Amino acid sequence: MTRPDHDPEMLTALLAGCRRAERESQRRLYGLYYSFAMSICLRYTRTRDEAMEAANDGFMKVFRDIGRFDPARHEVSSSFRGWLKRIMIHTAIDQYRSQHKHQYQEELSDAAYAQLDGGSTALDSLAYEELLALIQQLSPAYRTAFNLYVIDGFTHEEISQQLGISVGASKSNLSKARAHLKELLKKISHHAYAGYVG
Repeated sequence: MTRPDHDPEMLTALLAGCRRAERESQRRLYGLYYSFAMSICLRYTRTRDEAMEAANDGFMKVFRDIGRFDPARHEVSSSFRGWLKRIMIHTAIDQYRSQHKHQYQEELSDAAYAQLDGGSTALDSLAYEELLALIQQLSPAYRTAFNLYVIDGFTHEEISQQLGISVGASKSNLSKARAHLKELLKKISHHAYAGYVG
């Protein structure tokens, strides 16, 4: 049986209903994609409540801008998930900027960050859930830089534009995030990879 969010005909019908601002279509689309949206927002927020707020704000943007999504351009299920993901990331970043920018921004000069050797580390071997739990322990600036660069594939230039910081600050925050994650791994004595962190 096809999952509802992988049924192109049903999704196309729901999106058409959302374009007509039909409450039932909006409710069903929200129900289908809420967990997916929350999984994205949780990476960028400190608490579940903040993630729920970001996800709900993101869905408001989805419903407001649904006319901009053209299901005829690509395979509807995967392209809608990609479009929704971008909205959720941007919404969570907007929330980060409004709530934490001045309080947590850690901008250092370009010379202050250490270049990483690019070799594989213990972080590469972690299970996704373990990594997310460790990422949640980072400061908002480090967590956001790590998520955007490592998990969501943004460049430092894009991160700098999104967060209103310099490219050097983005690189510094990423470097420090990785260093903090390595330190957290060292503290987890029962972790199988703790002994391999350089």
